[in-house]
Amino acid sequence: MASHAADTRRDVRYEPDERPPRLLSLGLGMQYALLAVPSIVLSPTILIQAAGGSDAYLMWAVCTALAICGITTAVQAVRVGRIGAGYVMLMGSSSAFLAVSVSALEQGGPGLLATLIIVSSLFQFALAARLSALRRIFTPTVAGTVLMLIPVALAPVILGKLADVPPGVSPAAAPVTVGVTLLVIVVSALRGSSLWRLWGPVVGILVGTVTGSLAFGLYDTAGVRQAGWIGLPPIAYPGLDLGFGPEFWALLPAFVLVTLVGAMDTLGDGVAIQRVSWRRPRAIDFRSIQGAMSADGLGNLLSGLAGTLPNTTYATGISIVELTGVAARSVGVSIGLIFVAIACIPKFLAAIIAIPGPVVAGYFVLLVAK
Repeated sequence: MASHAADTRRDVRYEPDERPPRLLSLGLGMQYALLAVPSIVLSPTILIQAAGGSDAYLMWAVCTALAICGITTAVQAVRVGRIGAGYVMLMGSSSAFLAVSVSALEQGGPGLLATLIIVSSLFQFALAARLSALRRIFTPTVAGTVLMLIPVALAPVILGKLADVPPGVSPAAAPVTVGVTLLVIVVSALRGSSLWRLWGPVVGILVGTVTGSLAFGLYDTAGVRQAGWIGLPPIAYPGLDLGFGPEFWALLPAFVLVTLVGAMDTLGDGVAIQRVSWRRPRAIDFRSIQGAMSADGLGNLLSGLAGTLPNTTYATGISIVELTGVAARSVGVSIGLIFVAIACIPKFLAAIIAIPGPVVAGYFVLLVAK
């Protein structure tokens, strides 16, 4: 009896099966959304701007990315058949796909990107069905090597944002703005409380944007003024490239490899969320992890069908569950609904898209480093 009492996590206020007040679920859902939306929006923004895509395609990709993240976050929470973890697992755009996706857009356009994402997502469904195969393929050595190579591949894309400033501005604009952004995020991470560490990246983006705007005029408000308050973007669906030419076969192994990395990430997050969601420790439910990976695969499949960047689980969600003690599934549903609602607010999305390039670079340098 004493042993069971010692093992009980008293900080868990609501387990997955329990129902907190609706206002609490909505309030927490809004906090999750505000923490994740910058990354969800900025990832496809970096991709499409780096590849020279149109503004119409950019807004379409951002809107559909948010909507798909909302759908998959809700599916993770409620579990539909064998798809979903049954836990609060925050889904967001995957920065790991940026480098290979830029190559796909440059070599074959959005149609090639969409086809590659769809085909590679099928591998994730297969791995979810045979979870043991993932561990045999991705040994610690292989996984570590790939995880180190992804930031290297991303470096040219991220560093390109450092020089993304209007002509004629002060030469100090980029270094000062990125320096302020990095300083705020790093100080929050090293010296702040658990709550400040969570909000540090968002605060860093805000402070960096205000600095760049007031000191150097880096924030372009034209797109924000032109965007409507409520509505959906014009359909800019790129279609699929079913020619399966040499570009497809050359890029497919890289897409599959990054998909496997995402599967490993989801596996780790699936284990971690189970450990922080119950008052009494339970054996790890690997069917739940299979469901989480299947939901991740579903998100990638939908992303390919929409022609936007694939998604993955965000570890931020685990930190919030541990910090608040609220692991109820209703929170996951609330997050999903809020993501979908935000996808229908073009002015808010335009405000994030307009964040200066140096701020985005500083944010992603630390995001990739984590």
